[in-house]
Formats: sequence, structure tokens, C-alpha cells
Amino acid sequence: MRAVRVHGWGVPPVVDEVERPERGDGETLVRVEAAAVAHLDRTVAGGDFGIKPDLPYVGGVEGCGVVVESDSMNAGDLVMLRGGGLGLKRNGTWAEFVVASDKHLRVLPEGMPAEIGATFFVPLTTAAVGLHSVGKLGQWGLAGIETSTDEVVVVGGAAGAVGSMVTQLALRDGATVLGVVADEAQAETLPPGVEAVLAHDAEHAARLAEERPGSLLVDTLGGSGLGDRCRWIRPGGRAVSIGYVAGADVTLDLPNWLLQDVALLPVNMIRRDREARELADRLMPLLVSGEVTLGVERFTFEEAPRALELLGAGKLQGRAVLVPEETP
Repeated sequence: MRAVRVHGWGVPPVVDEVERPERGDGETLVRVEAAAVAHLDRTVAGGDFGIKPDLPYVGGVEGCGVVVESDSMNAGDLVMLRGGGLGLKRNGTWAEFVVASDKHLRVLPEGMPAEIGATFFVPLTTAAVGLHSVGKLGQWGLAGIETSTDEVVVVGGAAGAVGSMVTQLALRDGATVLGVVADEAQAETLPPGVEAVLAHDAEHAARLAEERPGSLLVDTLGGSGLGDRCRWIRPGGRAVSIGYVAGADVTLDLPNWLLQDVALLPVNMIRRDREARELADRLMPLLVSGEVTLGVERFTFEEAPRALELLGAGKLQGRAVLVPEETP
């Protein structure tokens, strides 16, 4: 079978012919239909992560496929592949076939597209936790905020996978949404009714800092601009930090931050894994019905290096998947 393997740290992966895996007790053989390209894949392949698979290894920590052989599932079931060391301690999903532990497979509902089944878990559950469990949308007790319809949510990185989910869920709850995006092209991808804020529009940013219209910031960007975006939030509001694609370092002017009176709240999805799994079951019907959508870009196995490059540059519209067959 064909598989995308990493042969060296920091070196682009290549497509190899390898033996099809054999399943053992408590395992299922799955024919992969879509394999996600995740930030964790890129981190592991760089060689600086705490877990280093033996080289060469098949990448891919998430995916979706059809059951071929199993003692606990029906042949033909569409399943999500995630966890159990895939792409970390054992060969991952970037292959035509993969063997996974039964307890780390989840049967997906009928009508779920494979590329969505491979990619939805992290962005959708992270968005829901950020908005509701941490951000307390409609529950904060801020003066003038009684329900989610009274909220003005600023989404940092609204065109990204997590940011897009935050935007859609906030709109679904009746909130007003301002979406921070990199450029006009990203602004055009925002749902109707969202006010676009271009990241480099200093005049718009200054006006928002003066007016402070937001009640909640959900930020996937991080970096030096996080403190500036907090200034758009009214006193007593909160800023939820989810990611750091724009940089890992933040400097706060403490006297002015205290004066601004905006709570800075972290989202730790490792600690909330059980909650995320429960949320996934409740939220999957929204994806199947099309009420919530996730942008996905498809790449062939040979295009894996390009997918990783675009991911690292923040130039993907949503998420990326590798597909075993040629993309139409």
C-alpha cells in the first residue's frame, strides 16, 4: 500500500510503498478515506516535540475511514480515527490502510462526509469549549449582558478552522460577531452578518479601542496583538485565548491592563478531553445537517509537503486532508 512517511526531522515527507498492516486482538483494520494534516503532525515531524516516533514513520494523528476487518464493529462502518498513539507512538493515518485500537475509534453518523469526519473534532469542540465552558457566552454577569443575544463577540482569526467554528456557533446563539481576518480574501469567506476587521487596519483597530464594543474576545491568533485586541473589550468583559499562530509571546502593560478590567482566560483542551468527546456527540448533527460547516482543502499524498507548508504559513482556508486517491 502507499503511505506518506517522515524519514528525517524537519525533512518533507515522501510517499513510500509499504506492507499493509495486520490487526491484532482488540484492533480494527480501516481503509482510510481522508487523513487530516494537523498542527501536531507538523510539530512532531519537526523533531522538537517530546514524543519522537522511530524513523521512518507514517504521519497522521487524525483521520476517517471505513472498517474492513473488526471484531467489535461492522464492516463498512465509517469511523473517526483519533488517539491511541496514531502518528505518535504507532503509524498514523497518512496511508491507504491503518490499524487502530477499537477503543479509540468512533462510529460516525450517516451522512457525515469523510473529510469532515477526519477534521471536525478539534476545531468544533475547541470552539464550543472556548465559547461556553470558558467564555461563558450569555452567562458572565457583565452589566447589560443577560443572554447570548446581548453579547458582542470578537473572534481573532475568524477565517481559520477554530475561528470559523467559533464564529458560526456564536451567530447560532444570537450574538453579534466581529471577525478579525488577515485580508479581504479571508473577509469574503465570513458568514453573512459578520463585521470583518482586517488585522492590519490600524484606523479600524483604533476606533474599536476607543469604542470598546466587545463583551467577549475568543482569540486563536495570540502574539503581540493579543493585548491590543483585549482593548476592544468593554470593562468587566473577558478574553479567551485558544491559540498562538501569530506568536507565542504576549506582553501586557499591567497598569493599563488592570485599568481595562478584562479577564484573560486560557483554554486547555488536554485537560478537557472527556468534555470534548461528549460535546462531539452533541454537535455532530450540526455538521451532518449543514447548520455548521467546516472548510476543507484536499491534497493528494504527493502534495503532503505543500499541505504542511500552507498549514505552517496560516494560509489554509479551514483544514487540510490527504486523500489516497487522486483529487478530482
